[in-house]
Amino acid sequence: MADPTSRMLRLLSLLQTHRYWAGPELADRLDVSERTLRRDVDRLRELGYPVDAARGAGGGYQLQAGSQLPPLLLDDEDAVAIAVGLRTAAGGSVAGIEEASVRALAKLQQVLPPKLRRRVEALQSAIAPTLGPPSAVDADALATIAQACRDRERLRFGYRRRDGERSERTVEPHRLVNHQRRWYLAAWDARRQDWRTFRVDRIADPRPSGTRFAPRVPPGGDAAAYVRSSIASMPTRYEAVVTVFAPAEEIPREVGWFRGEIEPVDNATCRIRTRADSLSWLAVHLGFLVHDYRIDGPAELVAHVRGCAGRMGRAASGPPPT
Repeated sequence: MADPTSRMLRLLSLLQTHRYWAGPELADRLDVSERTLRRDVDRLRELGYPVDAARGAGGGYQLQAGSQLPPLLLDDEDAVAIAVGLRTAAGGSVAGIEEASVRALAKLQQVLPPKLRRRVEALQSAIAPTLGPPSAVDADALATIAQACRDRERLRFGYRRRDGERSERTVEPHRLVNHQRRWYLAAWDARRQDWRTFRVDRIADPRPSGTRFAPRVPPGGDAAAYVRSSIASMPTRYEAVVTVFAPAEEIPREVGWFRGEIEPVDNATCRIRTRADSLSWLAVHLGFLVHDYRIDGPAELVAHVRGCAGRMGRAASGPPPT
């Protein structure tokens, strides 16, 4: 990075987002020698940024936290990302930070220039909320897991499986993924020697082990895709088969929230196969179909929908006589 000013800003940005940087790693990120890195760190100290340095083979740099820390540097993209993130957090997907998110968002919007404020509003209006309540997670737990992912530090925690079984896990955390309003952790399970997906709201007492690890590549090279694939492959209690009296190409927008497949039968009919643990969940989502359809199975779903239809019909006919 030839421009000293740009390099200094990049150095400060890296120090502000990482609790500790090894000297060679930080120099490599900036594409400079370690000697140049030391000079740049000295310049930051002259400007009032408290940078700690550890000498020796394992030496590195760390920016102190505290009330006297000079203001953060945010470029346009940083400011927009933070504002959108705060608005999302204010919606309640992370337990305990809704009110704080609203306060922080109000402060940030006061200093945003009109151009960036319009970008934030445009982005927020284009984000469609998903159906159903969020699965709230503990903010401190989420922060601990995120920090372990960032620092490539092994993580220990208790975990409750969907069948209620509890166990202690030691993992190499790779990435946090938000999918269908739930938080998931993609990680390498040290005991099982394989990749696993963990729901964060089922994780208890996450704590860093103090042991670093070399990063691994998740299956397919994409953590988000791996989490989606893992969720789709989980066994469920019910598998529904529904015949829809409409061409297959007219369906995907309607059932994008289904975990299933759409297959054409002929030019005017298609079949949906979808799965869930709850009959109510299946019934509610089938109700969003705008075309006529027939439930081919299972029998439990047919009976459940008939019961729902009866209650809805009675509700539409007015109050019962006294």
